[in-house]
Amino acid sequence: MSTKKHTTTSGIEIKGLYTSARPMEEQPGQYPFTRGIQKDMYRGRLWTMRQYAGFSTAEESNKRYHYLLAQGTTGLSVAFDLPTQIGYDSDHEMADGEVGKVGVAIDSLQDIEILFDGIKLQEITTSMTINATASILLAMYIALAKKQGADLKQISGTIQNDILKEYAARGTYIYPPKQSMRLITDIFEFCSKEVPKWNTISISGYHIREAGSTAVQELAFTLANGRTYLKAALNKGLDINVFAKRLSFFFNCHNNFFEEIAKFRAARRMWAKITKDLGATDEKAQMLRFHTQTGGSTLTAQQPLNNVIRVSNQAMAAVLGGTQSLHTNGYDEALSLPTESAAKIALRTQQIIAFESGVTDTVDPLAGSFFVENLTDEVEAAAWVYIDRIDAMGGSVNAIESDYMQNEIAAAAYQYQKEIESGERISVGVNKFTQEEEGLTEVFNIDDSIRKLQAEKLEHLRIMRDQAAVDESLRLLKEAAQGDTNLMPLIIDAVEKYATLGEIADVLRDVFGVY
Repeated sequence: MSTKKHTTTSGIEIKGLYTSARPMEEQPGQYPFTRGIQKDMYRGRLWTMRQYAGFSTAEESNKRYHYLLAQGTTGLSVAFDLPTQIGYDSDHEMADGEVGKVGVAIDSLQDIEILFDGIKLQEITTSMTINATASILLAMYIALAKKQGADLKQISGTIQNDILKEYAARGTYIYPPKQSMRLITDIFEFCSKEVPKWNTISISGYHIREAGSTAVQELAFTLANGRTYLKAALNKGLDINVFAKRLSFFFNCHNNFFEEIAKFRAARRMWAKITKDLGATDEKAQMLRFHTQTGGSTLTAQQPLNNVIRVSNQAMAAVLGGTQSLHTNGYDEALSLPTESAAKIALRTQQIIAFESGVTDTVDPLAGSFFVENLTDEVEAAAWVYIDRIDAMGGSVNAIESDYMQNEIAAAAYQYQKEIESGERISVGVNKFTQEEEGLTEVFNIDDSIRKLQAEKLEHLRIMRDQAAVDESLRLLKEAAQGDTNLMPLIIDAVEKYATLGEIADVLRDVFGVY
């Protein structure tokens, strides 16, 4: 008999054999949704196959979107560059060296018009990974939908808009937590009336995991943040049965196959309880709907083609865990943004799982497995321990302000790295089965000349627009920000007059301060 102790990445011990599980009374599509949020799951409708893309200019990203749609992508997912994420125009000195690098540069409504040129917003769903400036990018999207003549009651998509995890794990915040929470609840309130099909927040565990957390920490910290958003909306007088239906989640999927599946099943059960405890009676307000992205931090620069297998494994776990939407990473992403061919293989991975593997033929195929049911229970129990600890601190904002979440994530990341370096944990091609690098012939590069292109566009925009109208819209926004008026209509008005992202963010910086 082997005496080696086997554990998941969260340290949950795995027994050599499971011979029983608690009785399964739960049905798919019913509270607490352990087995999935739809009665027929993928027999009724497959998950949305999104491919996250955005780089350089709006013109270049628009070409990639048309390419992905032609390949069978069913939803767009926009990556923004760092200046856009932290509220600086491309010609600002803080943007130097970063324009168009990790996503597309968006400075004004003009760029959004180019980004979605030839794409009818009412006919697709768009996910935007944007947080501190989410209100401005959503305002631009709404302004374009209006220009296209779309019915705002019909346009659908998601903004990430999850600022708490930015303080805990990712770092692209601008304003202090309390002012940031105000912007988020303004979006909840505005969209519940004007854009009812829009998912107003995608509460993200993805970046918590990318920063080095365990699966259990990702689950616990994400749901604790989710509960904080629910409470903020309740404090604003919003109806949980209305706004909770427009919350979605964004999870990571790493390599430990069964732990990831257990995490997704536990997440649905825990969120159902959290929403019910806060007064949700409508089943749709108790459902945890989520998008999954395969684990970027699991990809290796060594032997990059191995990443095709890693991504396939992770995508299969996400589907067996019941995801509503999925992005699969390109095998070359440890080296650069994905090339077109890597993006196509990533999409084909999802299509092969959907149409060739047979896993979509029945609902929750792993239900009743002694191992999966026990692991689901153990992952859930371990996550509640963290949530109770955060509650004792007074909630997520306090836990973040006291660095509790950040320190827990850092400790987990350090532990993982130690295990890789000692060889206790194996990464194929990195610390075992290594070889001389054969390298990739094709790597995607972004040229620094993009900043000059964007700066020229901005200069032209400032000459062409009605400056007096812009100044007046920014004055009204500043006045409203000093009170407690909902800011969304004023931000929409400013972007429609072609105020830039940086100008709007600066008005709010003046009033709210910088964290």
